[in-house]
Amino acid sequence: MDRDRVVELLRVAAGDGRLTPDELDERLEAALTARTYSELAVLTTDLPALAQQASLVAPEAKELVRIDCGSGAAKRDGQWVVPQRMEVRVTSGSVRLDLTRAIIASPVLTIDADVRSGSLVIVTRPGIEVDTDDVAVRSGSVRVRTHRGSAVPAILRVQVSGKVTSGSFQARPPRRSFLQWLLGRTLSYD
Repeated sequence: MDRDRVVELLRVAAGDGRLTPDELDERLEAALTARTYSELAVLTTDLPALAQQASLVAPEAKELVRIDCGSGAAKRDGQWVVPQRMEVRVTSGSVRLDLTRAIIASPVLTIDADVRSGSLVIVTRPGIEVDTDDVAVRSGSVRVRTHRGSAVPAILRVQVSGKVTSGSFQARPPRRSFLQWLLGRTLSYD
C-alpha cells in the first residue's frame, strides 16, 4: 500500500463524514511525511471499513538482486522495493538506483559494486545515509553528497563495498530543475 492510496482513503473518509476537516488536514500531513508503512497504517486504523481496504502490509524485500550492465544502461526508479543486498557490475555502461520514491522494507542495503569504466549513481532522499568506506578506488572516483540542512532520522543505511576502476560512483540528492534553482535563489533589489 502506498502513500497515494492512503491519501485517497482519508479523503473518502472525510467525504463520508468520518473525519472533520481539521482531522483530515492533520492526517494528510502525516501521510505525506510518513517514512514507513507502520506510520501510514496508523492513519486508517480507527476507520474500520478503510483499514480493511488499506491492508498496509510492507512488501517483502528480496534478499539479493544482481545487476550486470555491459555497455548499456540499467536503472531502478519509481516505487521499487529495495532489497537487502545488491551485486552491481558495470563494465562500460551506467547503473542508476533512484531511492527517492523507493519502498524501503529493510533498514540496511548492502551493495557489492564492481565499476570498471562505467558509472554507478545512487539518488537519495533525506533519511538515507551512504557509507563508501569499503570501496577501493583505482583510477576512478567516488563521491557522496548529502542533503543540506536535513535533520530527518535515518531510515536506510546503504553500505557500499567493492572497487571502482576508471569508472565513477556517486551518491547524491536529486538534481533540481532550473525553476527550482531559480526559486531557491535569494533576490536582492538595489
